Amino acid sequence: MEFTEDYPTKPPKCRFPAGFFHPNIYPSGTVCLSILNEELLDTPNPNSPAQSDAFVIFTQQKAEYCKRVKRQALQYPPPS
Repeated sequence: MEFTEDYPTKPPKCRFPAGFFHPNIYPSGTVCLSILNEELLDTPNPNSPAQSDAFVIFTQQKAEYCKRVKRQALQYPPPS
């Protein structure tokens, strides 16, 4: 997350690693700004999908979605 000197007038820039598996994250890693809030990871917004594969799996195969999210969490540990 990057906060410019224009914050809070302009929102922070939020980016994930390219290919991050989430319905509201574009394949480039850019966040769909309409869902930028504290519930982004826990509660994806199905009304604003940015990644079709993740959206379909999230809405139709919840167990598979959870499995992929857990696997991804191991790939991208929080910075220390």
